[in-house]
Amino acid sequence: MSALTLTPRALYEEVAELLRQRIFRRELEPGCWIDELKIAEEFGISRTPLREALKVLAAEGLVTMKVRRGAYVTEMSEKDLRDVYHLLSLLESDAAGVVARTASAEDLRMLEQLHAELEAAKGERDRFFAVNERFHMRLLELSDNRWRSQMVADLRKVMKLNRHNSLLKQGRIDDSLREHRAIMAALLARDTAATVQAMQSHFANGLEAAA
Repeated sequence: MSALTLTPRALYEEVAELLRQRIFRRELEPGCWIDELKIAEEFGISRTPLREALKVLAAEGLVTMKVRRGAYVTEMSEKDLRDVYHLLSLLESDAAGVVARTASAEDLRMLEQLHAELEAAKGERDRFFAVNERFHMRLLELSDNRWRSQMVADLRKVMKLNRHNSLLKQGRIDDSLREHRAIMAALLARDTAATVQAMQSHFANGLEAAA
């Protein structure tokens, strides 16, 4: 791999993103020690931007720094998983309730389009994952609370550390689609309570499948 070059964003941010994607692709597994010397040599950089990148990933929860032992990819315990799903359920159901009350007709059409893409992606797991995340993050954007959106984005990164992603379970994609249909129906009906309940059920079922 050729040396990284500085772009308008800081070099350490580029390095953080490269490592983040390796973690998400399981090229760096949970519990894996991060060999700073090897990675710095591979990227053609000094250890200073690499260490700054690791601090970013540690702040996101993706990396755990251990005194005198270096950095490791964070391992998710069952309690960690339950805690993350609990917070996501609270934050995203609240956001969905806001959208049910405040979304414009155009906003709802955009969500319908994303839902249609999700239905069409049923047989393509990676595409389904990507569209699913876009749908959820679009709901967050429409709820117009940047602090909530940032918290959810960070929690969703940590959720990807789970070795047993809920959508990998047999039949879970079909179940997830049914749950998304219920969310969309409640949104289109502008039924705040039903939207909140549908989103909470979605996360409860996702946790059951992921545990």
